[in-house]
Amino acid sequence: MEKLLQYFQSIYPMSPGLQAFLFEKIVSKEISRKDFLLKEGGVANHIYFIESGLLRCFYMKGPTEVSCWFMKEGDLCVSIESFFRQKKSYENIQAVEDSSVLFMSYQDVQLMYRNYPEANFIGRVLTEHYYTLSEQRLYALRLQKSRDRYAYLMENFPELIQRVPSKYLASYLSISEETLSRNRSRRLIN
Repeated sequence: MEKLLQYFQSIYPMSPGLQAFLFEKIVSKEISRKDFLLKEGGVANHIYFIESGLLRCFYMKGPTEVSCWFMKEGDLCVSIESFFRQKKSYENIQAVEDSSVLFMSYQDVQLMYRNYPEANFIGRVLTEHYYTLSEQRLYALRLQKSRDRYAYLMENFPELIQRVPSKYLASYLSISEETLSRNRSRRLIN
């Protein structure tokens, strides 16, 4: 909980009232590897802060899992459209590693925004950060060749190369596992 409060404080000073609210409303949870926080068709009723571990988001394209993103310790995690619109999700959120998360309900997030103006500022800065990150990833994944996508991942998220299983990384990069293996080999040779 302390990491989350420090993170928010680094964005904007929180009032004692907001801090007390967060202590009252935030819940912790341990998640085992391969357990789900959200399954397709469910509504995302919680937003998560990852204290430790690694999560992935994916959707189904026919029988194939397509990885959308990975979030690790220190990141916020949520199915955006499902959470903010309170509608059924087309995404799944699953633990890649045993993980520990903090979470708050949609209703409590809305209450926080109504009662604590500084929470709106913090929320806006976080939204800008994750939206920018999303745009950068989309650009890198859509417009580059497979080896350039792999290089982008190595430069910006090298820890994922070590922590994420190859089949999930290949799906995320929109390449086959064989192409991923070749790209890894080229990087080792150079």
